[in-house]
Amino acid sequence: MAGPLEPRIEDQISTWRGYVSRPQAIDGRDVDELEDHLRGQIDRLEASGLDADEAFLVAVKRLGGLDELSREFAREHSDRLWKQLMVPTQPQSPRTGGLLLAVGLALGAALAVKVPALFGIGFGDDAAFYARFFVLLVLPFLAAYFLVRRRAAAATVAVVGAPFVLAAVIMAAYPFAPDGATLVLAATHVAVALWIVVGIAYVDGRVGSSRARMDFIRFTGEWVVYFALIALGGGVLVALTMGVFSAIDLDAGWFVQEVMVPCGVAGAVVIAGWLVEAKQSVIENIAPVLTKLFTPLFTLLLLAFIVAGLLQGDLVGGGNFEAFGQRDLLILFDVVLVVVVGLLLYALSARDPLAEPSWFDRLQLLMIAAALVVDIMVLVAMIGRIAEWGASPNKLASLGLNVILLANLVGAGWLQLRFVRARTTFERLERWQTGFLPVYLAWAAIVVVVFPPLFGYA
Repeated sequence: MAGPLEPRIEDQISTWRGYVSRPQAIDGRDVDELEDHLRGQIDRLEASGLDADEAFLVAVKRLGGLDELSREFAREHSDRLWKQLMVPTQPQSPRTGGLLLAVGLALGAALAVKVPALFGIGFGDDAAFYARFFVLLVLPFLAAYFLVRRRAAAATVAVVGAPFVLAAVIMAAYPFAPDGATLVLAATHVAVALWIVVGIAYVDGRVGSSRARMDFIRFTGEWVVYFALIALGGGVLVALTMGVFSAIDLDAGWFVQEVMVPCGVAGAVVIAGWLVEAKQSVIENIAPVLTKLFTPLFTLLLLAFIVAGLLQGDLVGGGNFEAFGQRDLLILFDVVLVVVVGLLLYALSARDPLAEPSWFDRLQLLMIAAALVVDIMVLVAMIGRIAEWGASPNKLASLGLNVILLANLVGAGWLQLRFVRARTTFERLERWQTGFLPVYLAWAAIVVVVFPPLFGYA
């Protein structure tokens, strides 16, 4: 067998060996022979002038011509191996590019939300108007940031721009009843739909790539973190502003409500996106820390929900789901389920795809199982409410969401179980989860376009 190589390449060979030595694969003698061939290829490629990193990648690719498992390994992992091998050797410098663009677009978003004031539409007094259009006034600037940074092709710009135009027409043309349920549903779901459209700009139109979708999921999680931090800082600034002006007997309430809050939120949407981009690194990532912290907590929360719901609902004694039939509780459960699915996606985006299954993967399986139980309970209660009280836009929107979540969690749970038992690859689990992004987009579009006229815009 060829001699030892540098430690970093030895680690990658160990990763390759572990992949092809899976229980259902090939025996140790064949692996030894393949490894000897791999090392020989690396030696020859280095002798021809390639660096060790480049030699390993080329050797794995060439070995794929001899062995099916090596070909599968090369196909699934070569892009990530390239990052792992090459990026650490490069000097890490702050990615400050795009700051001026981000600041300019953030100012544009802040000004956009104040344009209606020229027509006498105030942020505090005209909540229905801003419920319809706030997202449409802000998110185009974040999408524009990514389109410019990626130097997107005209086709990508058109694909991203068309949904924004269509959403603006629908929200302007539909005669929503003031404070109606369909207005609230349309406003929340148009935000979800257009956020996913922003993802098309973020991945530069590569919507068919599972890896690109997962990158957008990671971006979404980190954007939420940065936006929350900016919001906390903004809250302190608002409090100080109110305190300082109050100390000199001036009321700053109007300025805070009409200028600071709407303009600050609008600008923060773009700045948070720039912060994620500026901090983005293959090595440095806050996702692993957050997922390790919140996954156990949300697992305990789901288990507590199940126990509390069963006890309060008197399932054993009375055989009914009275507690689960309470509207506010059902809404709370839906929010928790959405957060859990988001946390699961964020955890997948943070995981090293080459690592072996660990205790954390088993904990995620428990979280998925608990979420499935809660989702089934909510579905049973929701169907019962519809049978007793009739259909309403809120009930049907919640029912549809829970059905999608159920399908998502069932597939995720099955693949997670197989992954933990080393019966499938991480990539299959990843593809399943990222494949649901178009489903959520389609459902959000249905709620925005179909529900208002279906329920008379009430």
